[in-house]
Amino acid sequence: MTDLRARVIGAGLAGCEAAWQLAERGIRVELWEMKPKKMTPAHRSSGFAELVCSNSLRSDRTTNGVGLLKEELRRMGSLILAAADATRVPAGSALAVDRDLFSAYVTDRIRSHPLITVIEEEVTALDDSVPTVVATGPLTADALAGHIAEQVGGGQLHFFDAAAPIVDAATVNMDIAYFASRYDKGDADYLNCPMDEEQYNAFYDALISAEAAELHDFDRAGLKVFEGCMPVEIMASRGRDTLRYGPLKPVGLRDPRTGREAYAVVQLRRENEAGTMYNLVGFQTHLRFPEQQRVFRMIPGLESAEFMRYGVMHRNTYLNSPEILEPTYALRGRPNLFFAGQMTGVEGYIESTGSGFVAGLNAARLILGEAPVIFPRTTMIGAMAAYVSEGGMTGNFQPMNANFGILQPLPARVKGGKIAKYEVMAARSLAAVDELLPTVKPQNSPAVF
Repeated sequence: MTDLRARVIGAGLAGCEAAWQLAERGIRVELWEMKPKKMTPAHRSSGFAELVCSNSLRSDRTTNGVGLLKEELRRMGSLILAAADATRVPAGSALAVDRDLFSAYVTDRIRSHPLITVIEEEVTALDDSVPTVVATGPLTADALAGHIAEQVGGGQLHFFDAAAPIVDAATVNMDIAYFASRYDKGDADYLNCPMDEEQYNAFYDALISAEAAELHDFDRAGLKVFEGCMPVEIMASRGRDTLRYGPLKPVGLRDPRTGREAYAVVQLRRENEAGTMYNLVGFQTHLRFPEQQRVFRMIPGLESAEFMRYGVMHRNTYLNSPEILEPTYALRGRPNLFFAGQMTGVEGYIESTGSGFVAGLNAARLILGEAPVIFPRTTMIGAMAAYVSEGGMTGNFQPMNANFGILQPLPARVKGGKIAKYEVMAARSLAAVDELLPTVKPQNSPAVF
């Protein structure tokens, strides 16, 4: 009988999910993992799907972006979600797990699957004569990262992630913020949050005293790379007026309500075509996430802002995916080569899992001679794939986590506030997933070919 084979490189969350989806569709899988012979600076155990940071997989509510993605994956037969649900620990409305039991669950299911063979060796070059899913994570070993850069073009692979926070446009207080471009040049595309002197000084004092996130050694080694996009808190520490002559300069921005320039102005730039998300211009940061929320909500107009993504600055090997990946996570022009996980520009455990699901599903369908599945943008898993393959509007692709701002907008306004709107969007998403279940969920036990 025809030899149906695939290769997966990397046994993190994305790689294990991809391998599982392939094997559950009757495909023999070689899963290559360099641990325990060679470890990255972030890993400590030899187990698969190791959670290297928090043991929280974040909110489990479907009115939260990642919570909705979890429910989509549950319904479609995700291995990682099955492991998480089986090893969860009390964490309120969040899904947190016992990290050792979680890894052990995934490792056991992968190693005991009759169609998965684990090969404990480092891969230093890609050979897509066999359909291959590359899921080597944000700390991809240097040899393979160099080879990938050669294969996709050196400018298409980034090694550090420096991104400003993104807020939900609907939560910006438009009684304070206003649209304008500097000196009224071009269209009024920027949202501007004006500060008087007292507000600026209070914000400044909070910013320079805020608690920074702990840096790993592998992040610290790359900090020199960030000088061109200096953390806003470091810039502020160079002098009280530094920000007013930098990203918060007020010149050319007259408040239409007063007709005057403010003491300082924070500008927000549209992040997506629908205008549902805006990023804080010049606010790259490595403050702790709770500190970002506390301090940045001191900006007039952002006092109730919902953060769709927090600012980050860390080592992160990732592709310039909109230039080179399809919404199936396949490399354009090389249909046998798929990428998954944080390398694609998704941010977070569950987002990585979702990309592994889509890549594994579509690699299997390619092998079986079936048409690819492109999930609709009304689903979170489809919206993530669309973001990765098309990007936002800034011209500078940055990793993104699951949030309602990337979903296809509703055709009509929903009364009842943000949660009511998200409930409608979640119901729409899950209905679309349920309709796809006969196509995307394995229907039978795996057959050995």
